[in-house]
Amino acid sequence: IQRIETLVHTEKLDGENNCLNQFGVFARSHVAPTTSPWTSQIRERWELIKHDLGDIELFGENLYAVHSIEYKRIEEYYFVFAVRQLDKWLSWEEVKFYAAMFDLPTVPELMIQPTEGLIQEDLTQQIIDWAQEPSVFGSLDPQTGNDCTREGIVTRNAGEYPVSEFIHNVFKYVRKGHVKTDEHWTRNWKRAKLVWERD
Repeated sequence: IQRIETLVHTEKLDGENNCLNQFGVFARSHVAPTTSPWTSQIRERWELIKHDLGDIELFGENLYAVHSIEYKRIEEYYFVFAVRQLDKWLSWEEVKFYAAMFDLPTVPELMIQPTEGLIQEDLTQQIIDWAQEPSVFGSLDPQTGNDCTREGIVTRNAGEYPVSEFIHNVFKYVRKGHVKTDEHWTRNWKRAKLVWERD
């Protein structure tokens, strides 16, 4: 972190990591495009933008299916958190630019923070405090219906960096015991409600 000039802290949303590039919509593996029913909505969006992507790859959290957190106030399902172009990850400003260009929201930005004079203990406590708060979108435990904390925090270099340097530029904090869904959640998945569908 001391080698990074500026950090950006964002909320880690509880969805499926989907990549949109000129070849399709991918979930985790880039071997073949995904065809899962919970990606149908983002695949429809991809059809509209696929010819404009070129060598840009959009990475985002797809909240269409409820995982371990249900969100009370989402107006969209897909939130961009990173953009890759060939061998580099683009800066946060460029991420916001491309998300806006394709009419997609980004994950919630919590703070942009210069690292000069930053004390490790203060940074650690700040991230833990954020992780104990509810989501910007309002977070519910779908099993109990009670409010819960956000999934976690992603801290990244606000500037661009090479793909090969990813592990030195992106840091993730996820609260202990967060994941309550298992690998079989796909059998009984349900679509997340958008804000205007709620009572």
